[in-house]
Amino acid sequence: MSDRSAYRYNAKTHVGLKRRVNEDAVLALPEHDIWVVSDGMGGHEAGDYASRLIADSIATIPLGLDPASRMHALRDAIRTAHTMIVQEAEARGRGVIGATVAALMISGPHFVAIWAGDSRIYRLRDGRIELLTTDHSAVAEFVAAGQMTWDEAEMHPHSNAITRAVGVGDELELDKVRGDVQSGDRYLLCSDGLTKYATFAILERALGRFPLETVSDELIQIALTGGGADNISVIVVDVL
Repeated sequence: MSDRSAYRYNAKTHVGLKRRVNEDAVLALPEHDIWVVSDGMGGHEAGDYASRLIADSIATIPLGLDPASRMHALRDAIRTAHTMIVQEAEARGRGVIGATVAALMISGPHFVAIWAGDSRIYRLRDGRIELLTTDHSAVAEFVAAGQMTWDEAEMHPHSNAITRAVGVGDELELDKVRGDVQSGDRYLLCSDGLTKYATFAILERALGRFPLETVSDELIQIALTGGGADNISVIVVDVL
């Protein structure tokens, strides 16, 4: 856990109850105001390699960049990881290697979120939760069409089928959203190992109830109690 003048954060990852290897990676770069969750694609070769490579690539962003340059460096680092993962998969010759990425960067009164896949970024403001990202998944189109909620989508049999990931395909398309930052905001970055077991209402209640020192542990425990079938990664950032 770390304290800064503008925010505090807590980051945790857990292998879960069913997996032998933790294919998630979490990264906190307080000197850059950047936080990242990456989830290696389950069932594919070397998902842990892919998620760690993404984190390691982002960790090489140089210090002292202005906010615009830092955002571009973040995107470039993810694209560099994409190219390296594709090359590694070709060298191994044993199928696809890939990982999701959800990255949050705060710069003064603004934030930017960059993502690919179904790892998510939420914001709790004034006691209400909002999903800032949109899953790149087979069921996301049903949500966009108003045919089901995100909570219902998690229960769909194809909920794990993602349509975009770092390391998959020739070109990586990253989505981005910007917004304002207010004192008292709480941001949650997480892998789907949490959201499989935590509805919006559960997350809203937990984020609103628990202090920063214990909230990540409480969220992970929700997933473990629910079954813990996947790796679980959580980063909570509080804006002071």
